[in-house]
Amino acid sequence: MATPSRQHGAGTLLQGPRLTSAQVWRQIDQSSFAVISYTTPAGQPRSSGVLYAADGQRLYVVVANDSWKARHIAVSGRVAVTVTVRRGGILSLLVPIPPATISFHGTATVRAANSVETGSLPSRLASLLPTERRTSSTIIEIQPEGRFLTYGVGVSLLRMRHPAASRATAPVHD
Repeated sequence: MATPSRQHGAGTLLQGPRLTSAQVWRQIDQSSFAVISYTTPAGQPRSSGVLYAADGQRLYVVVANDSWKARHIAVSGRVAVTVTVRRGGILSLLVPIPPATISFHGTATVRAANSVETGSLPSRLASLLPTERRTSSTIIEIQPEGRFLTYGVGVSLLRMRHPAASRATAPVHD
């Protein structure tokens, strides 16, 4: 699906990038930090920063058994996720450059870490789950749904200054 064109300034036509799900998944695979949002059983919104590992078009997060994330996400099984994509390389050390973002919603399954076959864990996830934490941790498996909403993915840093040129959508699965 093409991103619609938008007018900018004195009639300049700006258009967001055309992204495929493969391009977005590549960015997700290269990142490791996200903000996960969910609601409490009382309907209150919550969000938390997490480290994740991506594997097979799913994200895996390791949290403490007694964490709010583990308890609240298990109730609804629904989450919203925003992955931050670092931009600017060495330039970002000198100039504040906001990250690009990839947002989506999805279903989440909460499992006890010791119930998961250790040999079946993706290697990136295994590094988040050291042996000494297996009995005190929970794994949240997130399956994205629908479409990715992106900002700044597939565009130059200069173009990121123009919201219309920086926003795009892509299907979660092609």
